[in-house]
Amino acid sequence: MTSPRLKDRTSTDLLVVHCSATGSADIGKREITQWHLKRGFVTIGYHYVIRRDGTLETGRRESELGAHAVGHNHNSIGICMVGGVDAKGKPADNFQKAQWDTLRVLLSQLKARYSSARIVGHRDLSPDLNRDGKVTPNEFTKACPSFDISAWLKKNPL
Repeated sequence: MTSPRLKDRTSTDLLVVHCSATGSADIGKREITQWHLKRGFVTIGYHYVIRRDGTLETGRRESELGAHAVGHNHNSIGICMVGGVDAKGKPADNFQKAQWDTLRVLLSQLKARYSSARIVGHRDLSPDLNRDGKVTPNEFTKACPSFDISAWLKKNPL
């Protein structure tokens, strides 16, 4: 199945990391596309999906507008890591080593192409309610991607 041709983005200012909120189930582009179609999207909203075994799957074309971060789709690339919740559906950093390895390689490649783009977690795009110039955990509207991307980047420089 080929995806429909969507409008292209004009800039790439953000690389947004998400989680699928699916626990340890091994799902991928096909399943996420089905969920997004049921929500009224024309195809998968993410540009990339990283499966539990580290396999990288391409969703939307990198140049196309995504459907993954309201208010930021026009200038961002969405990356979804499969997992991110525990057996009770609570946020959990339960990603596999292979996923981390793939994420590091993918982000390195994307930063080489879009050097000025900031790498953020979906939760980091929550509104800055107290307007202090940074979004803090008490302001998160969601837990996605269930880990602190800036702390991970400090430990895993690109």
